[in-house]
Amino acid sequence: MPCIFITGGAGFIGSHVVRRMVNNHPDTTIVNLDALTYAGNLANLLDVEDASNYRFEKVNICDVPALTELFNRYQPDAVMHLAAESHVDRSIEDPMAFVNTNVVGTVNLLNAARELWKGNMVGKRFYHISTDEVFGALGKEGLFTEATAYSPNSPYSASKASSDHFVRAYHETYGLPVVISNCSNNYGPNHFPEKLIPLMIHNILEGKPLPIYGDGQYTRDWLYVLDHAEAIERIFLKGKLGQTYCVGGWNEWTNIDLVKVICRLMDSKLGKAPGSSEQLITYVTDRPGHDLRYAIDASKIDNDLQWKPAHTFEEGIAKTIDWYLDNSAWLEGVTSGAYQTYYDKQYAK
Repeated sequence: MPCIFITGGAGFIGSHVVRRMVNNHPDTTIVNLDALTYAGNLANLLDVEDASNYRFEKVNICDVPALTELFNRYQPDAVMHLAAESHVDRSIEDPMAFVNTNVVGTVNLLNAARELWKGNMVGKRFYHISTDEVFGALGKEGLFTEATAYSPNSPYSASKASSDHFVRAYHETYGLPVVISNCSNNYGPNHFPEKLIPLMIHNILEGKPLPIYGDGQYTRDWLYVLDHAEAIERIFLKGKLGQTYCVGGWNEWTNIDLVKVICRLMDSKLGKAPGSSEQLITYVTDRPGHDLRYAIDASKIDNDLQWKPAHTFEEGIAKTIDWYLDNSAWLEGVTSGAYQTYYDKQYAK
């Protein structure tokens, strides 16, 4: 059977990609490589963990001997690389963690793939999934495209920009068969509640303040995670080697308007008086280097690969809220830290 490594497959976006690949490609062995740091959660994959074509390997991509052993054992035909530290606030507090995972870890994977595939790269593929934050900030007008110059403004985005450059360099220097995508902000089921949308949902349920940076006018392009997983599969199967694809939702919201939409939907679904949750909105001190606006022109992936988002924002956000309301045990587990014991129970030898 062909074999694909998916790094970071127990994380938010990665788990949806793993599920899609396991279900859509039963004749391919899908190996999920994840270090199970705070955002990695095997409970995200309970529905596929017993599938005959699924394997899980607990490994840190900074551990070169462990990576080498896995590449030698499985002989993967492709790598879909999603493993990353991804929270801007955490990168401000601890930049080196982002350098180690996002830069050094990516180069470790590139080296392992290059060594395994040397002399025979036909049919091989290294797909690096990145972020639109590498492009920096937009003003009130304009969109990011594949030709936009890199201009990262946070340690997180700088680390992802560096990893993109290394992937591209390995293609140009060594002929490694690579493809890259840069996506906008994702939302949907299984999102760790440090990020904006799940944080707001959780805090409303707990009756806690809803923290909004600055004046709330920061603007993001939001993409439903199942749509992104479909785009990733499309790029993996049909993307042209050496190319970059921008993946976005054509769906811009200021933070404050987005939070107010969540408040209104939560009030309705919880049977609360209209306006109740908005009373929890609290403006907090802005974070350093906060980019004003991100927005993606996703024309290339539409024209070249015939992909566009299947969900409107109204559909996606309603499904997201319903998922969190229907999965209170998952939310309680991740906020209490109890989810981190699952690996020991499930995989204890």
